[in-house]
Amino acid sequence: MAKISVAALLLVLAKGAAFAPPSIQLAKSISSVSNSSLNQSTRAATTETESKPADSVAVTEPVQQLHTQPQAAAPPSGKREKILREPALWEYNFGLQDPQLALPHGIIPRVSAPEKYQITEEQIATLERDGVVHIKGVFDQEWIDYLRAATNHQVKEPHFWAFAGTASKLYDYIQRNVWQTNKAFADFYYHSAMGHVLAQCGRTDEIRVSTDLLMVNPNKGFKWHQDNQNGPITWEEGIRFWITMDETPKDYGAPVYLKGSHRNDVVEELSVFVDIEQEGLEEYKDQLLEFRTMPGDMLIWHPRTIHKVDGPSDGIWTTYRRVLGGTVAKAGTTYHDKRGTGGVLSDLGRHGLEDGMKLSSPFFPIVYPRFDDDEARDRDSGKVGRDPRDIIGKIGGLAGKASGEKFFSFFKVLGSQAKAEQ
Repeated sequence: MAKISVAALLLVLAKGAAFAPPSIQLAKSISSVSNSSLNQSTRAATTETESKPADSVAVTEPVQQLHTQPQAAAPPSGKREKILREPALWEYNFGLQDPQLALPHGIIPRVSAPEKYQITEEQIATLERDGVVHIKGVFDQEWIDYLRAATNHQVKEPHFWAFAGTASKLYDYIQRNVWQTNKAFADFYYHSAMGHVLAQCGRTDEIRVSTDLLMVNPNKGFKWHQDNQNGPITWEEGIRFWITMDETPKDYGAPVYLKGSHRNDVVEELSVFVDIEQEGLEEYKDQLLEFRTMPGDMLIWHPRTIHKVDGPSDGIWTTYRRVLGGTVAKAGTTYHDKRGTGGVLSDLGRHGLEDGMKLSSPFFPIVYPRFDDDEARDRDSGKVGRDPRDIIGKIGGLAGKASGEKFFSFFKVLGSQAKAEQ
């Protein structure tokens, strides 16, 4: 891991300006964050039905508060202040990072088999019917604390690949494909029960990580949208996931989904923002499912399911909302070259795969039924990651191939958020 000088960083940004939308503004400094002390659950998953409102309820109903959310100490002036500040330009790092965290439950890195966690047929059917399912308590306190410690290390040692997303002010910190640069997250995928849970949800015998995101505090939130940054795969080949490390605040931050909206046929594939008042969404727009997730929970949904997250009205998070999320690919998935669309932004590695080839590569590592030793070694050696040559090649012709408004939908998200902060 190496710090980069301001001059070098500006040079890279100048050469790779396609990363950063025009509205990006640099922030000042990053506050110190404390590492938590650091248990994978072996108990069976709780059966989830519509008769149990604690995990999925209409937004007009109150959601029971199960724990007390820790609050940051108010400054003397009474003014709300963010718990986390954006990194200064000179604080970004390049290269591989390793927090050197011990894995829970005596797991030996790259030796122990991944853990398992059994879910129910009812939960799988809920996902298929509603387009989303909330599975409580998948990860015990040891795993929660492990993820918190990995995340705290990451925001204290920010990586260059977080620069564009964080500076866009969508999140206090956001980094795609964090597993490629931070060993702690790769080890989590290799050894936790995440792969087993997602394999059951997808009724598949293989799970590969297509792309992931480490997300800390979504500022004012993210309005109604569908997920099209899923890596080089199709809607039906992927499964979206969230793993939550913190309690959802009572008044904001709970994800809201349109029940069954994964079956809609009116929102175009390249769209990010969704107008839920548009013709064709009438049967879904009032079917709201809200989930107040707690530490160790998983939210799992179809990539096409329309959803949103509302942040505090002033965009200031005084507590943490840390989430590890992303998209996994099921068995039989093939590589889809998405150059010419916004989808390419989640596939910027020099992996050598071509359109129609089997999705089998250390850039998209298998995590179920077991990680692959060779793929893990390639990741540890630095062979897996984003390459400037591919970034220029894949992004360079985007605007000319994409159908204007659809492609720029993603960058409008960034621009509108930044304007709201001004």
